Formats: sequence, structure tokens, C-alpha cells
Amino acid sequence: MPADLPDVLAPDAIRLAQRAVDKTDALRRSGGLLVEIGAVEPGYAAAMLEREEMVTTYVGEGFAIPHGTNEARALVRRTALGFIQFPDGVDWGDGVVHVCMPIAASGEEHMALLSALAETLLDPEQAARLRGATSVDDVLAILAPDSTPHEEASP
Repeated sequence: MPADLPDVLAPDAIRLAQRAVDKTDALRRSGGLLVEIGAVEPGYAAAMLEREEMVTTYVGEGFAIPHGTNEARALVRRTALGFIQFPDGVDWGDGVVHVCMPIAASGEEHMALLSALAETLLDPEQAARLRGATSVDDVLAILAPDSTPHEEASP
């Protein structure tokens, strides 16, 4: 990921070895994570579900990048990225998702984040490493390589 973006993915926004019963549950967890880390107001989670009804956020390689509608940008407190790993996978309708990377962004940084993520995820080796990550530091080494090692975030 470009050097100017590592600060949007904090160690406390990374959740490994999670389970979701379905896509809706995974989306709610994604929105809840952004609320929990203080990046968005609670209404943003509903806007993520609304966005998914309009167009899928599945991007291939086992990844989804859920985000809110344009109208929901007013609910964003700060730009942030989350990482939720689902080792058993979640049926997304058009593919199986093993990692949700929810985005909170209110302006042009939204497209910069999507572009940076797409660049990383288009590399099958990097995508595989993220799907199989076993520690927060593994995730940060790929998505925020300029970060220093951190303690493991709680599940």
C-alpha cells in the first residue's frame, strides 16, 4: 500500500479467525468494526448494507471491500480501513469472501484507498498471504509495511 495510507489501518481494526453466518452478518460486523474504532457514526453500518444491495463489493481473490453509500459519507468521522478475516469463507453470491476490508472515507481519499487496495489484491501472492494471515503483524507487513510490530489485537 502506498506510504501515505498505512495510518488508516490500525492494529485494533484487524480481526483474524472470525465467523459470519452469511453476507449480511459479515457486513454488519464490518460496519460494527468501523463504529467500534470510532471511524463512523452507527448509521454507517446500515448504509453499507444498502450499498451492497445496489452493487456488490466483492472484488475477487476472496475479498470484499464494503463501504457506505455516497449519502453516508456525512457519517464518517475519519478515514479508516478495517480487516476482518473469515477463514471458513462467506458466500457473497458472486464468490466466497475470506476477508472483508471495510472502508470509511468521506472525500477523495475513498478512491485512493480503493485504488491502493486493488493494487495489492491484484497480486495473487499478496492476496493469498492476507487470506492466510495468522497475526496482526502479518497483515500490517503487507498492507502497512512502514508500521512497526504491534501486539496482537483481541478477536
